[in-house]
Amino acid sequence: MSKNKPVVVIGLMGSGKTTVGRLIADALHLPLSDSDPFLRARYGGTAKEIAAREGADVLHHYEAQHVLLELDGEPKVIAAAASTVEDPRVRTALREVFVVWLDADDAVLAERMKSGDHRPGFDPKVMRARREPFFKEVADVHCDVGVLRPEQVRDEVLREMRSRGLA
Repeated sequence: MSKNKPVVVIGLMGSGKTTVGRLIADALHLPLSDSDPFLRARYGGTAKEIAAREGADVLHHYEAQHVLLELDGEPKVIAAAASTVEDPRVRTALREVFVVWLDADDAVLAERMKSGDHRPGFDPKVMRARREPFFKEVADVHCDVGVLRPEQVRDEVLREMRSRGLA
């Protein structure tokens, strides 16, 4: 699967989607498409700047577009913004790919969110209430990044993909 279809990494802000996505992409010899650089290149700002300038709904629309556009391209690993799972079109598309859900306790995510000024100030507890049912719906593998290091997550994902004949 990894050579024919994308792997999509999802999770709340601060879960390490970019870091883990890069490790998985390197292991599978695939490119990485990350929502943060996509937003900067296509819409001229960080998620925080776009949310402030155009509103959260517009930001979430742009983030969904990132996933939908990249799913149509060559196989790759996609680090998708958490909001994308709220879009029914994205959830439908995710049924056809391998989805990795990165998760941690809200306190861990809140602390990690402080590490970047590009992130909007969304409360992990509020976002979890909205998005966790969708994460559960689409995820093929669920990894606790509060316990596992990024390399351990990569290894778990690769084991799961191999067990399904996908890598």
